[in-house]
Parts: sequence; structure tokens; C-alpha cells
Amino acid sequence: MVTLNDEKELKEETLEKENPKKSFQRKLRKLEEERDKAEADRDHWKNEFYRAYADTKNLRTQLEKDHMEAMRYRSEGFIEELLPVLDSFYAVLKNEPTDPNLKNYLIGFQYIYKNLVSVLENEGVTEIAPKVGDKFSPDTMNAVETVEHEGEENIIADVHVKGYKLHDRLIRPANVTVSVKPKKVEEENNEVKLDA
Repeated sequence: MVTLNDEKELKEETLEKENPKKSFQRKLRKLEEERDKAEADRDHWKNEFYRAYADTKNLRTQLEKDHMEAMRYRSEGFIEELLPVLDSFYAVLKNEPTDPNLKNYLIGFQYIYKNLVSVLENEGVTEIAPKVGDKFSPDTMNAVETVEHEGEENIIADVHVKGYKLHDRLIRPANVTVSVKPKKVEEENNEVKLDA
């Protein structure tokens, strides 16, 4: 029984015998096509390799960056839990006691507070401690109250709690009272503008 492949081979052998030059050219074309296909496959897989390599390198770089950031800000949660303790120290140290016995305790509290702040500074924590008379900064402060005052606006009139930053990240803004112009002066200025 003769199959299609056998018939094809017989046909090719007959053509080779009749015209060896055409047969050689046909084989050469077939080999060139196979070579072109192999080169295209090679280029495709080479590009796939470089793409996978670049993706892996980018992923490694991003993971290293994320790890460094996580290590840099690892203590943020702990510091947030310490803020009420620091606020208590700040409130106690803000008032000057009249009793001489309490002054000795105050010295001890100041020492503990300074040590605690020093440890936090070593971890990259900085206090945002505005002073009365400083200009209000919305980037690091939160105005919780306003008070009327003649003169320049947006001046800090009182500091309720200090703010804190960990490196360049704001953990909590300072809560302050800010001055505003008195309402009477504003109303008079509006009336003058309406009359003009």
C-alpha cells in the first residue's frame, strides 16, 4: 500500500533526476525559509528574555526601595502610641509650680522628658514646637481655635500640643490657636469699601 508521503518522495526523486538544478534551488529555498524562521524565533525569545530580565530587575529595585522605606518608618506606629505620654509631659512642664516640693518633681520630669525626646531624635523624630508669635504654617500646624487680635493675622497665640515628624513624614501636626482680625475692624473696612 502506497501512502501520500511515499508518493511525494517518489515525485521529488523523479524531479531530482530530471532537473537537479531546480531540485537544488528548491531545497535551498526551503533551508533559507527554515533559517529565517529560526532567526525570527531566536529574536523573539531573545526579546522575551530581555523583557523578563528588565521586569525582574525593576521588581527587585522596587522591593528594595519598599524595604528601605519600611525600615525607615518602622517605628511610626510606636511613636503614635507615645504621643499621649509626650503630651502629658508637655502639659506638666508648661506650668510652673509654686510649691518647692513640686519643683523637685518638676526637675525629675524635665530630665525624663529630655531623655525621651533624645531617644526619639536618634530614631529620626523631630518636634514641631511653634512658639507664640510665630507665623502659622498649614503644612505642619492645625488651627484648632482662633482668637481676635489687632495686628497681623495668622500669628500663633497659643500652642495646645506639639507636632511630630518622622524623617520627612508628618505624624501629627501641632495644634495651635491662631490670631484673626477683630470683627468690628473687618465690618468697618467693608463699610468703607461700600461707601467708596
